Amino acid sequence: MSATSDVIRRLTAAGAVLAGVSAALSVVNATTMRRLTPPRTDAPESVAICIPARNERENLPALLVDLRAQARCPDLEVFVLDDGSTDDTFALAERAVAADPRFELIRSDTDPPPGWTGKAAACRILAERAFDRGSVDYIAFVDADVRLDSHAVASVASALRSSGASLLCPWPRQLSGTLVESLVQPLLSFSWMSTLPIRAADASTRPSTVVACGQFMMFDAKAYRSIGGHVSVAGSPTEDLDIARALRRQGRRTVLVAGGEFVRCRMYDGWPAVRDGYTRWLWKAFGGSFGSASVLGAISVMYLLPPAAALFGSGATRRWGLLGYCAAVSSRVAAGYAESGGSTPLLRTVARATAHPVSVAIYGALTIESFRRHRLGTTTWKGRPLTTEV
Repeated sequence: MSATSDVIRRLTAAGAVLAGVSAALSVVNATTMRRLTPPRTDAPESVAICIPARNERENLPALLVDLRAQARCPDLEVFVLDDGSTDDTFALAERAVAADPRFELIRSDTDPPPGWTGKAAACRILAERAFDRGSVDYIAFVDADVRLDSHAVASVASALRSSGASLLCPWPRQLSGTLVESLVQPLLSFSWMSTLPIRAADASTRPSTVVACGQFMMFDAKAYRSIGGHVSVAGSPTEDLDIARALRRQGRRTVLVAGGEFVRCRMYDGWPAVRDGYTRWLWKAFGGSFGSASVLGAISVMYLLPPAAALFGSGATRRWGLLGYCAAVSSRVAAGYAESGGSTPLLRTVARATAHPVSVAIYGALTIESFRRHRLGTTTWKGRPLTTEV
């Protein structure tokens, strides 16, 4: 065996072992992480739901209908900010609300202040309005493309109360309507399910072990205000993770639960939205270029080298490659099952999992493109240049 062949065999074996460890962790998380459950009683807390929306005519009305149908949440107020939309988002929102007194629609045509991202600035406006209206126990931020079961808000409030945490994120079931979405979106839950023991992370206050999802975040209102709210993450393109880290730096707990049976989200629609959505924040996801290069190197060894060795290798190299590929597929199946709560047909979950090497390759390309755009200053989102912290 040549020296090069020996190195490839050893790297393939290492990748297969690491993929096997990640698969085992995914299975443990899928079987042990907390899940949202239907509320048994009405939520006694006052809940303010804040929705930033910019050009969301296709999504926002459906979310507002869902919120109007919420059960077991008698003290609920909803605040919606039309953040400079250039379509008829506001008019359609008015129609969906139908003069429901629990809803307040706000219109803004001003750009974010210097140093602020559009979403963080919108969330600050919404939070200030919610607190101005009166006492708020829990404040939640929900993206316009989220869909809710009729017990979703009460279920999240109940879970936050019982957890004793300052922030609870119900991880939504990620919906997809195109091939590229089916390839990329499952990586969101896979990324943390295969690398972090969630029950231990929920019990920790270490910022490095935080997992959060900005699609639906419910805070204890006092804890949210104690960190200055979204002022603490004004320029962050990953404001969901960073606001959770800010809470943990105060010694407060943040919790992630599986919420796919109550909360759903089609985050992006088609390749242009996937590309622009991921490239606006991937440059910062792992702490900069060194962290990202390390992660891309690791996932290449774990998830690209083994299937390549299984196809083109021989002997022990091929066997290790097959083992590594099967471990990766198993990990993806476990993560997909946990995210959907079993509502996605198993055959579809397995089919997506078998394409894992393609998914990882696309993710790597998006990361590289994210750094390119960031360095050129060409990152945009929803028609705005993205102002981000350095």
